[in-house]
Amino acid sequence: MTAQLPALRRYAMVLVGNRTAADDLVQDCIERALRQSGKLENVQRIGGWLRSILHNLYIDEIRRLRRQGGSVDLADVENSRAVVAAGRDSGAIMDLERALAGMSLEHRQVLLLIGLEGLNYREVADELAIPVGTVMSRLARARERLRESLDSTRPASDAKRPQ
Repeated sequence: MTAQLPALRRYAMVLVGNRTAADDLVQDCIERALRQSGKLENVQRIGGWLRSILHNLYIDEIRRLRRQGGSVDLADVENSRAVVAAGRDSGAIMDLERALAGMSLEHRQVLLLIGLEGLNYREVADELAIPVGTVMSRLARARERLRESLDSTRPASDAKRPQ
């Protein structure tokens, strides 16, 4: 289970967008996983099982926040790169974070699971309980939206340069 922590944290960061909330989500996920460890049928699939728990906790939190109404706790944004001064590539990082934040949850999930975690289409389809074709189309749309969003944030002089 501990070997899965870095991947879980990356997944949580993509979902919630800040370090503190991501760490809390991962902690809640591990607590729930330990309580429900008897439900894990195949230890080889622990990564997907943990991501499912984490995702369900995230959805539960979104629903809870919607019921309560909208307010922002300062602690929720204290580690955001948009608020904290970053290093030399902070503009590019902030552009990427903004682009990802503007995407639907479904698109962010597929981008993370395939692009960052290295899962194949079948593994993502099984984990998200969707057809492989849906994974492929979500990935294509997510890449296109990410590309469009990042292109719109580049200065005109950068956009004209060949890559």
